[in-house]
Amino acid sequence: MTSFTGIDGECLKTFYSDRFHIPLPADHRFPIDKYRRLRKAIVEERVVPDRDLLVPDPANDDQIRFVHSADYQKRVARGELSEKEIRRIGFPWSPELVERSRRSVGGTIAACRAALHEGIAVNLAGGTHHAHSNFGSGFCLLNDCAIAARVVQAENLAQRIVILDCDVHQGDGTAAIFSSDPSVFTFSIHGARNFPFHKKASDLDLALEDGTSDQEYLQTLEEGLAQTFIRFKGDLAIYLAGADPYFDDRLGRLGLSKEGLARRDQLVFRYCQQVGLPVAIVMAGGYARDVADTVDIHLSTVDLATKISDSIQSKTYAH
Repeated sequence: MTSFTGIDGECLKTFYSDRFHIPLPADHRFPIDKYRRLRKAIVEERVVPDRDLLVPDPANDDQIRFVHSADYQKRVARGELSEKEIRRIGFPWSPELVERSRRSVGGTIAACRAALHEGIAVNLAGGTHHAHSNFGSGFCLLNDCAIAARVVQAENLAQRIVILDCDVHQGDGTAAIFSSDPSVFTFSIHGARNFPFHKKASDLDLALEDGTSDQEYLQTLEEGLAQTFIRFKGDLAIYLAGADPYFDDRLGRLGLSKEGLARRDQLVFRYCQQVGLPVAIVMAGGYARDVADTVDIHLSTVDLATKISDSIQSKTYAH
């Protein structure tokens, strides 16, 4: 991995929340340690210097209620979710879960603000796109991307948001939340036969068959990005850079290599750069049989983002 040095101390703003731990059973299938390991790898590989690794403020109740119902927000905060609701989310409720979720949402809000100021920024968590307005699902308690979109709109920082969801699972919660809102364009490229099994209609859905290879994926993605940017002129992109299309992902079912995923990131960033669109990156899913593979894929995404940040800063200082 190439080390990164910013221009005059400027660097990719990178937000993390792994210090807010979620207590999970030892046999739980969610790889919660990937976040800590990713931050550690970023430091060890000198991808982003320590000074630019930032702990975000937690999202507050008002921000959460831009998207989630007041009843759901209160019951989440108080631990009043039913057993059925908790099973649907997939995490046992705890105060730590609520705090971590608030921080993860706060990281995406902060990354959006930073991207609008500096061109690109990263949240080393987020992408909780299965959370709907009044229930959570699929390891997603609060929908960070939807909340962040509403926050920057309310703050008059950006009004037209494009959500580029490249997690292997369809962003059903995000699609449902913005289903009748022309100010937010939802794009999702995902496994056709994967979770969620009852999908919601995004503005553009690209569903892929099990085992889809790098070449087919990238061709489909490029066609979808071209169509998205013809149909929608945005002020900000939120990019869900899921590691789970990887061929050895336990929950993925697609056939992408690490090289293919790196080319995916390059393609998304190139389309955003061509139209001068700031981009906030969130990590979304990743469940490789070896957690080190998930960390490596996310690390590659962040490393590429630092190079783009470097390029943006160079152009800024040149003028």
